[in-house]
Parts: sequence; structure tokens; C-alpha cells
Amino acid sequence: MSKEEIIKELDDACIKFIEFCSEIDTPTFYLQPAEKWSIAQNVEHLVMSANMTRLAFSLPKFIVKLYAGKPNRASRTYDELVNKYKLKLQQGGKASGRFIPQKIRESSEKKTMLETFKRAMNKLRDSIEKKWEDSQLDQYIAPHPLLGKITLRELCYFTIHHTYHHLAIIKERCIQPGV
Repeated sequence: MSKEEIIKELDDACIKFIEFCSEIDTPTFYLQPAEKWSIAQNVEHLVMSANMTRLAFSLPKFIVKLYAGKPNRASRTYDELVNKYKLKLQQGGKASGRFIPQKIRESSEKKTMLETFKRAMNKLRDSIEKKWEDSQLDQYIAPHPLLGKITLRELCYFTIHHTYHHLAIIKERCIQPGV
């Protein structure tokens, strides 16, 4: 995927996510089944993830290279990255540490949460669009908590898929609210 295609896909994922979540009724949005995140927590998780991802695209390039090093392989394709992520999930991988959202009360405004998600995704998109050339996305790496060191292009792919992954979880929750 080119940088322009990545930006379009990030925008599309964000729009689809917000459109679907906007239609969810308030009780369902905050319902937290046992051992699962509420839809609100899924939104918060994506905000945290987008903000951390943006850091890799906002720092000066020499800092990114100094911190993470240089890639020793070519970037994976979108499908290859998605397959690696799915395999990590099947092996028991899950969010940890700072990526686990706290319980969110209904006093948190759903509309505000979705606007925060949109802002986080827009800031990420803008950092990629304004600060990085297409070829540079393959020349720098960043650490990912489940996938290890991945190129910035792969980090973009992950963010697109991650948004759709959580959208699928939310859609399933809306079909089967107690699940």
C-alpha cells in the first residue's frame, strides 16, 4: 500500500468505526460483560493505541532510528502483517499495561469519546501525511507490544486492521449484547 492508500484506509476505518458506534444505544455502549471490555473501553483502547502510534510518526526521524534501530528486512504486506497479528492473538496475545482501559462510567459522554477517537486518528494521519515520505515508511522501525519491531509502514497497516478488529468485536457485541 502506498502512503496515499494508507491515509485513505486510515480515514475509511475511522469513519466506519465512528458511524457504527454513533448508532449504538447508551446502555449497550457502556455495558461491560464479564471478562470483556465495554464498547466504551474498546473506543478508549483505540484512542490510547492511536496516540502511542502517533508518537513514532511525530518524533524526529533520528530519534526514531536511535531508539528502535534500522529494519533488517523489507516491510510485510498488509495481509502478511494481519496474519502475524492474528497468529499472536491465537497464541494468547492481548493488550497489556498502558493499553488496558479503565472501567468507563456512563457519565462519560459517548459523543465526546468518539470525537476524541476521531481527533487521535486525524492527528496520526496528519503526522504520517506531513512528516513522512512513502519510502521512509520502510526505512524506520518502531516497537510494538505484540509484534516486536515493525516498520512504520507495518505500523500503519496494524492501525488500520486494529480499528477494524475492534469494530468487528463491537458489531458482535451488538448482535449478542451479553457476549
